Amino acid sequence: MKIVRFEYKKKAEWGILEENMIRFLNGPPFSKIVLSQRAILLSKVRLLIPSQPSKIILVGLNYRDHAAELNMPIPSEPIIFLKPPTAALSHKGKIVYPPGVKRLDYEAELAFVIKKKAKNIPQKDVSKYILGYTCLNDVTARDLQKKDVQWTRAKSFDSFCPVGPWIETDLNPDNLKITCCLNRALKQRSSTSNFIFSVPYLVSFISKVMTLCPGDIISTGTPPGVGPMQKGDRVAVEIEGIGCLENIVD
Repeated sequence: MKIVRFEYKKKAEWGILEENMIRFLNGPPFSKIVLSQRAILLSKVRLLIPSQPSKIILVGLNYRDHAAELNMPIPSEPIIFLKPPTAALSHKGKIVYPPGVKRLDYEAELAFVIKKKAKNIPQKDVSKYILGYTCLNDVTARDLQKKDVQWTRAKSFDSFCPVGPWIETDLNPDNLKITCCLNRALKQRSSTSNFIFSVPYLVSFISKVMTLCPGDIISTGTPPGVGPMQKGDRVAVEIEGIGCLENIVD
């Protein structure tokens, strides 16, 4: 089931995507899925960010092949950091290349959305707390990241977190193909089978640090092949079983 959030008559709505049609939901999907009788063509609406997170948590260096590419040791614990909700950008939205930034990178990632409040969750119970999965691009000002050492400024500009196009609820995250194309040229290709830390491990670990709320987004790290983007470039993150998130650099 694909859960979408979209704009209709200048109002944000929730729905279920069925081929090229959206069935409206009577309210947010976190506690219960309630379909209405209304429907509309996907082509008639603008997709929004598929969640309204209180926070966006990301994981650094979570692919074994990426660690090998960088000649870095496998971390013993997840490396986590935050992006502000103001960085979130919808499918087809424009990534803004900030003045003064010298290198702007794409990072294709599998992300997921939290379904209900979670704190100190054991790994065996994690599936109860995940609404579904989506695509994410961890846009990074690489020169600022190297300059600052810590990552907040480099990853937190408005538009630096494209996410979408929807939330797929019926998905096993353990072995999914993930790619990133820049102007249709393949730049990243891997599988989530290369994760260092699994989705259940990440949720359990993060929930012991901070309370997770409905709508919060957790992203799982990027595979090898990250690289720079230029103004006018079209970047596409595609994940097996979900779909394709596309954005243009402006």
